[in-house]
Amino acid sequence: MTLNEAKSIFRMLSRDNLSDEDFFLYTEAGEFIIEATGDPRYMMELGGAYYDRRNFDLALHYYEMAARAGFEPANTALGYIWYYGRTGKTDYEKAFRYFSACPGSINARYKIADMYRNGYYVPRDEQKYISIIETLYALVSQDTCPEDLQPEIFTRLARIRINQGKKEEALSLLRQAKKRLALRISENQFFGNLSIMKHLILDMYSLTRVNEGEIDLFDLYEILRRPSRVSFRYAGRQHTVQSVAEDGRVVIQFDGGKWYRTTDDFFERAAIGDVHLTEICLELTDFEVTAHGE
Repeated sequence: MTLNEAKSIFRMLSRDNLSDEDFFLYTEAGEFIIEATGDPRYMMELGGAYYDRRNFDLALHYYEMAARAGFEPANTALGYIWYYGRTGKTDYEKAFRYFSACPGSINARYKIADMYRNGYYVPRDEQKYISIIETLYALVSQDTCPEDLQPEIFTRLARIRINQGKKEEALSLLRQAKKRLALRISENQFFGNLSIMKHLILDMYSLTRVNEGEIDLFDLYEILRRPSRVSFRYAGRQHTVQSVAEDGRVVIQFDGGKWYRTTDDFFERAAIGDVHLTEICLELTDFEVTAHGE
């Protein structure tokens, strides 16, 4: 493999939704480029690819390599590794240090805000949390903001507004965040995006009832919490998903075939053919709740 061939492979293969064979080729090309050039951007890309696949030990390896090469965004990624204990152990001191090394990153700044809210390594300070989120909201509301972090900031501000008794403003923020996040998920089915969407939906329906005439795929996070049946159409064909009570919990069945243990499992794995539902979420139409409580 030559350097030009490796770069061509890297450009041709997006790290999203790669087959195992293509993923191997992608990582081999990336490692070749790193060895040949020492370019930290490729270290970050490989770290991200392994993170997406939940191979956090290798993600940590490449993020640390990029940080040692002076690539500032790697510090935010390392902050996430330690904040969530992805390799088996949380270390909030390390997380705070890495996030603080990226003062220009909105991503790092809202995680620092979370640390003040939760009292992780730093003293709990709700007012500091609110102040940081309000400041970041003003930034991400601008179309010129280089980081697409509206869902992360809008959902946090929505919870602040809920606590302030401003429910209508909170609902507006959550609905805006849902639209932006659905578009992001259609392009990248990263598990972290689905987690944000799940909690967004639960927050939304703590404030209002489901309007069954205006639902989409992600409203199923709420609807399927109880025994229900929902139909929708894709490419002219109807599909059905239902939740069924079983041993004190709810399990999910899709198209009368495969079963899923939880809604999380359903959203991560349910597919039509080889295409994940989340990948085509914007193309699914005619949602209808056809049964309750069965």
